[in-house]
Amino acid sequence: MGLENLINDDMKKAMLSKDAEKLDALRAIKAALLLEKTKEGGSGEIPESVELTLLQKLVKQRKESAAVYLTGNREDLAKKEIFEAGIIEQYLPQQLSDEELMQKIMGIITQTGASSIKDMGKIMGIANKELAGRADGKRVSEIIKKLLVP
Repeated sequence: MGLENLINDDMKKAMLSKDAEKLDALRAIKAALLLEKTKEGGSGEIPESVELTLLQKLVKQRKESAAVYLTGNREDLAKKEIFEAGIIEQYLPQQLSDEELMQKIMGIITQTGASSIKDMGKIMGIANKELAGRADGKRVSEIIKKLLVP
């Protein structure tokens, strides 16, 4: 079942159970998918890698907004953003642990023969393709820096 169908089914369930907060998060996903689907030059079908990237972007937006709300002493709004991020994260594949991520990146470094921080772009490109949806780009970047900088 595609992500769009899954979201539609979950929206129906949320409507029937009158879960307005969950429905808001699901509508945000559906809106983002619809925008992606209908953007200029789009084929109408969204590849899974783009769906994962889109979901990661939505989660990142929610977490950043929550941080801003917390600094502005708006716990109520931050709580809503964190809740929505949690709902959206349910549609992402399980995130890799730090150890698993480190092993994957070590494999990529060995495979590419990278030896210095100058090779970071090459490693990030491969890592982003291989780890799409399973690790945040920021975490990947931090681990690469740790491994490449003596």
